[in-house]
Amino acid sequence: MREYLKEFPRALEDEAIYIIREAAAQFQRPAILFSGGKDSITLVRLAQKAFYPGKVPFPLVHIDTGHNFIETIEFRDWLVNEVGLELIVGHVQDDIDAGRATEETGKFASRNTLQTVTLLRTIEEHKLDACLGGARRDEEKARAKERIFSVRDDFGQWDAKNQRPELFDYLNGRIQPGENVRVFPISNWTELDVWNYIKEENLAIPSIYFAHTRQVVEREGILWPYSDFIYVEADEAIEPKQVRFRTVGDMSCTAALPSSASTLEQIIEEIIGTTVSERGTRMDDKRSEAAMELRKASGYF
Repeated sequence: MREYLKEFPRALEDEAIYIIREAAAQFQRPAILFSGGKDSITLVRLAQKAFYPGKVPFPLVHIDTGHNFIETIEFRDWLVNEVGLELIVGHVQDDIDAGRATEETGKFASRNTLQTVTLLRTIEEHKLDACLGGARRDEEKARAKERIFSVRDDFGQWDAKNQRPELFDYLNGRIQPGENVRVFPISNWTELDVWNYIKEENLAIPSIYFAHTRQVVEREGILWPYSDFIYVEADEAIEPKQVRFRTVGDMSCTAALPSSASTLEQIIEEIIGTTVSERGTRMDDKRSEAAMELRKASGYF
């Protein structure tokens, strides 16, 4: 285990930088999809290296559900300031107010799926032809079906059976008017690769990744972060627990896990020893066996 902590495979960094530069060369208006999580933070650092000593030529696109962790929003604004980035924010609330998206209700209501409407609108409004995302093949089985340059049709939809072969590192960015491409520079990385890279690069990350005391609601064995966005039944207790978050998403779909990991080394050791997948704490992936693939087919990240 200790051997794994010592060295990050720099060939992965080289590949990711190559992909980012190809996106810059082949598309007119690329952007980086930014959630505030570890993967998109890694993308920003890779983009910095890809264009050093120049500035990152891509804007960041953040789809704000209105139910985000405040720590994530504060970190996003700090990073934009620190690195000198352009920030585009699409607000889910705007689409709810305009009747383009319908608020969910009930015990497991979430705005996470509503992000698709806002994302597609933001892509269209800003004429983005490529969106770089931090998805990895080891995250979820639908992610493993993606190409590095993954084509979306003029409705923003993804068809797993209609993707181009990528042979000998050849990335084909040719698209028809109205189409756009999702680009996944860290597709071949694992969760551990990302954490080791964050450690070696000494990257700042939101504080919710580290163990902290938070009010949670335990439901069906899952710890939900308590907030005004979470439906709490009369017989459900709100109590403080020491937790951290392994993945960052909407507060209404991202559960916490008990943890005492307060350093990057401890987080890495914890992940090496876990038997639960990274997205095992995401309720949006538990709605059905093919939940992620169905969301992606309609235009999700």
